[in-house]
Amino acid sequence: MRFEIVKCHGSGNDFPMIDARALTLSDAEWAGVARALADRRGPVGGDGLLLLVPGDERAAFGMVMRNSDGSEAETCLNGVRCVARAGFEALGIEAATVRLKTSHADAVHDADLAPGVYTVRETAGPAGLSTAAWPIVGAPDTLIDAVLPMLDPERRFTAVTMPNPHLVHFTGTVDEAELVRLGMLCEAAPDWLPNRANVSFVEVRGDALFVRTFERGVGLTDSCGSAMAASTYAACLTGRIAWDVPTVVFNRGGLVRAFAREDGMVTLSGNATYEWAGSVEVDLASETASDLTVDQRFPHEIAAWEAARRG
Repeated sequence: MRFEIVKCHGSGNDFPMIDARALTLSDAEWAGVARALADRRGPVGGDGLLLLVPGDERAAFGMVMRNSDGSEAETCLNGVRCVARAGFEALGIEAATVRLKTSHADAVHDADLAPGVYTVRETAGPAGLSTAAWPIVGAPDTLIDAVLPMLDPERRFTAVTMPNPHLVHFTGTVDEAELVRLGMLCEAAPDWLPNRANVSFVEVRGDALFVRTFERGVGLTDSCGSAMAASTYAACLTGRIAWDVPTVVFNRGGLVRAFAREDGMVTLSGNATYEWAGSVEVDLASETASDLTVDQRFPHEIAAWEAARRG
């Protein structure tokens, strides 16, 4: 089956994106398409697959995000910005509510984050603090800057759903080896964490945050939008930064502007950058991609983002 795709990224979180509003594949088939297209050894590669899908009575359109292992995420805020851009362009609008798996997000075409960087402002939430919703079996009702003995006997975590589950640890210096170790423990879906979790180590750098994330279904990634949102909320909740104050949140992939409210709503403003557009063949039976054709490239967008990311 041949798919028209746009290769895009939000804050370095890169994806093939498909307008799937008129396509009818089963969940199992879409999972296979995600594994084929996100495979870094294949012709496309990415942190997952984004689908622009129909909306509902509240939303102009929707987003489905599948991780590179084929699993469906509750949300992907870097992906929301890319899908919102595609939806805006398809419908000729500048703002919309976007339907997600278990929630909605509001998105609007924002002022450029930097010259030439297409920018979307998104508001999602409310963030949740109930560990029963994950579930985290054997944990207290809420976990705020506290030890989770099943994961680590010393490090303190804040458990936040955004609505996907995040464990946020604040540290002076990110230890990537330890982040990967803890992320893999969660990825193994132990009895106490059957639905797994995203794990982030966060440095407070003055009035900014630096976030490094082991993403559920993906692994160590340069960027995770919901992790940046969860980390911003957790930083406010624990008094490390102030509510309602715009904060720059960095990761390996780039940056966003962010602020969190006490009601749990978090706003991110960041890029939705197109790299190229084309088509690719996917064998649904073998879950492999081949015969990539690139019809259009966006070098000016790539250059504008690189200039913004570097400073």
